[in-house]
Amino acid sequence: MLRCIGYRARQSGAVELMRVAMQEPRRVEVGERRAVALSFVCFFCVLAAYYVVRPVREQLSAAVGSTQLPWFYLATFIATLLLTPVFAALASRWPRRRLVPWVYVFFMLCQLAFMPAFTNVGLLSPRVLGMVFFVWVSVFNLFVVSVFWIFMSDIWSLVQSKRLFPIIAVAGTLGALAGPLLTRSLVQLLGVAPLLLVSASLLGISTVCVVLLGRWASLHGARRHESGHEAALGGSMWDGLRQIFADPFMRGMAVLLLLADGIGTVNYALMVDYSGATFADAVARTRFHADVDLAGNLLTVIVQLTVTRWLLPRQGPGMLILLWSGISVAVLLLVVLSHDPHAPLFTLPLLIGPVAPTVLALLVSRGLAYGMAEPARHSLYTRVPRNVRYKGQNAVDTAVWRFGDVAIATGMNGLKAIGMTVGGFAAMSALAAFAAAGIGWRLWRRVESIQEPVRPEP
Repeated sequence: MLRCIGYRARQSGAVELMRVAMQEPRRVEVGERRAVALSFVCFFCVLAAYYVVRPVREQLSAAVGSTQLPWFYLATFIATLLLTPVFAALASRWPRRRLVPWVYVFFMLCQLAFMPAFTNVGLLSPRVLGMVFFVWVSVFNLFVVSVFWIFMSDIWSLVQSKRLFPIIAVAGTLGALAGPLLTRSLVQLLGVAPLLLVSASLLGISTVCVVLLGRWASLHGARRHESGHEAALGGSMWDGLRQIFADPFMRGMAVLLLLADGIGTVNYALMVDYSGATFADAVARTRFHADVDLAGNLLTVIVQLTVTRWLLPRQGPGMLILLWSGISVAVLLLVVLSHDPHAPLFTLPLLIGPVAPTVLALLVSRGLAYGMAEPARHSLYTRVPRNVRYKGQNAVDTAVWRFGDVAIATGMNGLKAIGMTVGGFAAMSALAAFAAAGIGWRLWRRVESIQEPVRPEP
C-alpha cells in the first residue's frame, strides 16, 4: 500500500516539485524551515485523516439521494452552531498552546467512539448511523481544518503567508490524495471500522506537530513580539458570531464563503444524484467517491505547485480569487449547455472512468477552490486582530459555511419542485462564482490598505 502511494506521488511529480520548492531560498528562509516542515506534516495528516473517512460519508449520502441533504445539513448546522460558541469560550479562557491540541484530541476520541457502531450492526439503525456519521464527519472537517488555518494565520505574517501558504496548502492536498488511496486499499480488505482507527492515528500525528509548532512560534514566530500573543483571548463566547455582523471585513468574508458554498454545494448535490442513479451498491458508490476525491485532489496539487505557487506571492490573493471564479464560470456553463449533463464527455481510465459534465464541474471547481481560493482566502486573515482570527474566522469557516449548506440545499429542493433542471442549477452556481470574483477582489484591496506593524529585531 505504501509503495502504491509512493508510486502515485512520483508519477505526479509532486514529491520532487515539493523538494525543489522547499529548497528555493526565496520561498523558505533558513529560520522558517523547521516550522514549515512541521506545518507540512501537520496539514498532510489532517487532510489524510478526513479523506480516509469521507468516502464512507459520501456513499451514505448517495444511498438516500440529494433530497435528504437539507436534513443532513440542518443537523450539521445545528451541531456547528452549538460548537462554535463553545470554541470561542475555550479560546477566551485557554492559551493557544492548550486550545489547538485539545481540539484535535477531542475529535480523535470521537473517532474511536464510533467504531462499535460500525462493528455491531444492531447498535444503530443504518439511517440513524448515516445521519449521525454524516453530521460528525462534516463537523470534524470544518473544525480541524479551520483550527489549522487559524493557527497558521496566527504564527505567520502576511508577507510570510504569501510565500509559505502555497507550500503548506500542497501538504493538505497530498494528504487528500493519500486518504482516498488508503480507503481504496483498505475498505475491501478490512471493512469500515478500521478506517476510523487509521484516521485517528493520523490526527494524533497532527496533534504532536501542533504542540511542536506552538513551541517554535513562542521562540521564533513572526508574531511573538505582539502583546498577549500567547495569552488567552478573553471576551465572550458569542464574540465570533457578533463579529460577522459588526465587522465589515468579516461580513465580506462571510458573503465570499457563502458564494463559494453556492458553487460547491450545488455541484455536490448534482454529483450525489449522478452517483445514486449510476451505481447500485454501497461498495461501488464508495469506490466512485474515493476516485472523485483522488482526481480532484490531483488537480488541486498541480494547481498549487504551479499557478498558486507562482501567482500568490507576486499578485496577491485577489488575482487568485479572480482566476478561480473565471474558470469555475466556464466549466459551469459547459453543464448549462450540455444536452445530457449525465452523459460521459471523456474517460479518465486510471481514475474514475467516464466523466459526465456534472462530475467535471465538481472536479474543476473543487480542485481550484482548494488549489487557489482557499490559500488566498486564508491569507486575508493574517492582518486582522488576533481575536478575529480565532473567533470570527472560526465562526465564518464553520457556522456560516453550514448555514449556507442548509439554505442552498433547501432552496434546491424547492426549485426542483417547480421544475428547475440541472442546467438551471449550474447557471445559478455560475452567477455565484461571478459575484465571488468582485467581492474577493474588494476584500483584498481592503487588506492591502492595512499597514502591518513594525516589529523589533530579536
